[in-house]
Amino acid sequence: MRIFTPKQRKQVALLIETSNQYARGLLLGINRYLQEHPDWSVYLGEISRNNQDMSWLSDWHGDGILARIETDETADYIMNSGLPAIDLSASRKLPGLTCVETNDQAIAVMAADHFLENGFQHFAYYGDNRFQWSIHRDQHYRSYLGAKGFDCLSFKAASDNAQQGASWENHINELVRWLKQLPKPVGIMCCYDIRGQQLLEACRLAEIDVPDEVAVIGVDNDELLCDLSTPRLSSIQTNPQQAGYLAAQLLDRQIAGERIGSEIHLIDPLQLQVRMSSDVLAVEDKTVSEAIRFIRQHAHENIQVQDILNHIPVTRRVLESRFLKALGRTPHEQIISIKLKMVKQLLEETELSLADIAERTGFKHTEYMSVVFNREFHIRPGQYRKERMLSMPMKS
Repeated sequence: MRIFTPKQRKQVALLIETSNQYARGLLLGINRYLQEHPDWSVYLGEISRNNQDMSWLSDWHGDGILARIETDETADYIMNSGLPAIDLSASRKLPGLTCVETNDQAIAVMAADHFLENGFQHFAYYGDNRFQWSIHRDQHYRSYLGAKGFDCLSFKAASDNAQQGASWENHINELVRWLKQLPKPVGIMCCYDIRGQQLLEACRLAEIDVPDEVAVIGVDNDELLCDLSTPRLSSIQTNPQQAGYLAAQLLDRQIAGERIGSEIHLIDPLQLQVRMSSDVLAVEDKTVSEAIRFIRQHAHENIQVQDILNHIPVTRRVLESRFLKALGRTPHEQIISIKLKMVKQLLEETELSLADIAERTGFKHTEYMSVVFNREFHIRPGQYRKERMLSMPMKS
């Protein structure tokens, strides 16, 4: 008779917060590795980014650690443990450890290219100097734009900690003053989505139009936060799941006795998810800018060029001449372009019928909407929806 004994599992502690989108993505990537390697047991405590209490590990005796090392306390614990560990933070408090982090340069370039492609000539950055990755993104953003001949203004708060109670009111007031002083139109990269939402609120308080005067991009693509923002926040989707998976893989090799050095593994972002906060062309001509704003607000009402002329006191010939000079297309073509963007968004994000989408986007007939959509994108709306569904990643 054979006697089966339980296989010894590797005991791994996860010093990773669950309070933000990026960290939760890391945990999803680690979990994917666990599904493929069931000989792991993990220990996860309730910790935050800046307050990592190690008392829950006082009696723990494990094999390795995956950690976002952003405090001296966390660094000291890992050093004193003597265990194999992988760092998932850009802070590099323990430079001798292998690190897996986002490629901040690629993130900054993606944001800058979006603004450049849309005609912006003024740029700014809103960061959080408590975090090294924010500082890196600021440096890369300014450097990339500088190489192309553009300046970039970075927000510098009088108080570094904008999150603590009474200081937040001072911070938002500073932010409003800074926004009012910026040259317009300006493309602003925010270090992550929370900063993006805060910047949009400051624009509202300053009575600054988004996206026509200030266009905004965040980082992490936290869909809940982006959708709760007004207007909805454009954001760069990072790839924390790949980072988490790779970190787990590297730790497994280290636990097995392999020497893996102190290399930094950089994970590229996936894409920029464009939403209304940056979905705009930078236009210096105030008449054209006002017309675009009117079109965006009323395109779903099946407006015509005459409706724009009723709102802006210029002749049709002048309006068309200014549109062609600023954008290379007519006001009518701009109306159709904005309506089609609305159609695309509804196809991607809802299960509305084509008839309902046509009605909501100001097309009188579904057939006409389909013809115009196919003429522009070389695909029928129904087929576009099917292909988008097939290409979307599965929700974890």
